[in-house]
Amino acid sequence: MKDYTQIIKRPIVTEKGTMLRQQENQVIFAVAKYANKIEIKKAVEELFSVHVEDVKTMNMNGKTKRFGMHTYRRPDWKKAIVTLKSGESIEFYEGV
Repeated sequence: MKDYTQIIKRPIVTEKGTMLRQQENQVIFAVAKYANKIEIKKAVEELFSVHVEDVKTMNMNGKTKRFGMHTYRRPDWKKAIVTLKSGESIEFYEGV
C-alpha cells in the first residue's frame, strides 16, 4: 500500500475550481503520475474523512518556457477532479 500523502500532492485552488466546489461539489487535486483512480479515491477518503462518488483524472503536459535565449520544459503532471457525496465538503481555508 502506498502512502496517501504521496498520492495527493496538493489542492488546486483556482477560480474554476471554486465554482466547481460550490456548484457541483467537486474538488481538484494535483496527484502523483503513477496513481490510479482507486488509489486517489482511497487517499481522499482517508485524509479528509469524506465519501467520494467519482474520480476523473487528466494527464497535463508541462509548458515550454523561456529564460533569455534558453528554453526549458516544465514537468508533466496529473490532475484529479474528485466528486464528493452531497452534503460533504473539504474546506482548505478555514479560519482565514
